[in-house]
Amino acid sequence: MGGAPAHVSGPHWRAALGGAAVVAATSVLAWALAAPQISPSGAAVRAVADCAAAVALGLAVVPFLDAGRHRAELSRSATAPVTLAAAVWLLAELVRLIVATAQAAALSVGSVGVSTYAQFILHTAVGRAGVLSAVAAAVVCALTVVASRTPTVAVTTVGVVAVGVVAHSLTGHLSESPLGGLSVAVHALAAALWCGTLAALLLTVHHRGQWARVLPRFSQLALGCVAVLVTAGLAGALVTVDAPSDLYATGYGRLLLAKVLVTVTLTALAWRNRTRWLPAARSHRATAGLSRSRTLAELGIMVVALTLGAALAVTG
Repeated sequence: MGGAPAHVSGPHWRAALGGAAVVAATSVLAWALAAPQISPSGAAVRAVADCAAAVALGLAVVPFLDAGRHRAELSRSATAPVTLAAAVWLLAELVRLIVATAQAAALSVGSVGVSTYAQFILHTAVGRAGVLSAVAAAVVCALTVVASRTPTVAVTTVGVVAVGVVAHSLTGHLSESPLGGLSVAVHALAAALWCGTLAALLLTVHHRGQWARVLPRFSQLALGCVAVLVTAGLAGALVTVDAPSDLYATGYGRLLLAKVLVTVTLTALAWRNRTRWLPAARSHRATAGLSRSRTLAELGIMVVALTLGAALAVTG
């Protein structure tokens, strides 16, 4: 989209592998907290899909954080990563649908037939939501390959990814409540925008001058995202938690409590970065290497939070 695509470098591959390891470890932790209400494989696949969708959203948004004459450079840097993120998202959604079909039919994954799979995706809310997310991922892949990276295409990509993210709110514990459904949709979008855009900075911003330009705008965006996701998360908790004892007496409650603790830690780190890292980066006193290190540390905690959120969504 708009010139030769930038490649995904070795450090970025190592960061992706590290993120996958965090997803796997957190999925095991989620299983330990909520067994037998949760499948570790189901949580891990959902987490991969959610993380990839968040990265795709962030990569679509990140060019808008730079000044107009520099925006094309970020757009070019985002081309290859957003294609890869959308492809991973699509693959994860397809695998997730197969796993969910097998669980619903009480079969092994290898025993799921085409007719069973088709019935699941056509006649269950989980199946239809998964198809909608998979279609969104496929559309993003197609846009990045065949369309020029114009502002209109970028805005369209943001909207398509947002639809895919919100599709998952059509199912789960909160879907039967209007307040719950709205709160989880808003919470998921705010979390994806915050986490995905920070990941996009890591993938597209390469030198100190870029960090000085885009980090202040990201900080403002992140502040709004945190306010929205905390408010929506509290509204969702009020719908699902009947009594304080549920936070330790049920698997869902223990997962929710773990996610709250991780979110508090993440928010504290983000605020520390806003008061220390941001001024240094804005005045060109922070090197690009320091900015990448701070980004990686924050992203590691974000992956834990997203994986716990995915585990909450698939807890039976």
